Amino acid sequence: MKVGIVSDTHGCVTTWKRALAGPFAGVDLIVHAGDVLYHGPRNPLVPGYDPPQLARIINASPVPILIARGNCDAEVDQLLVDWPIQAPFAFLQVDGVRVMVHHGHTMTEAEMLELARRYRVDLFVYGHTHVAACRREDGITLLNPGSPTLPKDENKTPTVAVLDGRDLTILDINSGSVITTIAVG
Repeated sequence: MKVGIVSDTHGCVTTWKRALAGPFAGVDLIVHAGDVLYHGPRNPLVPGYDPPQLARIINASPVPILIARGNCDAEVDQLLVDWPIQAPFAFLQVDGVRVMVHHGHTMTEAEMLELARRYRVDLFVYGHTHVAACRREDGITLLNPGSPTLPKDENKTPTVAVLDGRDLTILDINSGSVITTIAVG
């Protein structure tokens, strides 16, 4: 099963469509680590910012979308999005890989690892920082797919991730180039 992993789309239709046409082409599931529609008071408005249109596109998705609530996701957003977004955690198992998703705004990496150990999770997905990162510790992979909309790494690279079997890849949505690849589990 191929899973697209994204976080921090912040209402941008342009980058969502770019991810769907590129790295997410042919995915069986999309996992979103929160901050779906609202841009947040600290972020600038970006070209393509259209939360109602993004909600319509998400609702029309031919593949299921699993969303963990981010710090910018509000109850009113649930009125627009048909997929549940009010749970702070999402949990799934794909091809034997146990995955936990949380936006990451209330937890340190040490707390994420502790929670992953407690629930015997192979992959812990988080967002919030808008900086793509992937590392392994004690057999647990911590993944932040970055942000396709408002990247905050030094190169401002818009990123998402794809889990294909046990291969996890972070990709630049503009060029399609691989940022990093790691085996999960």
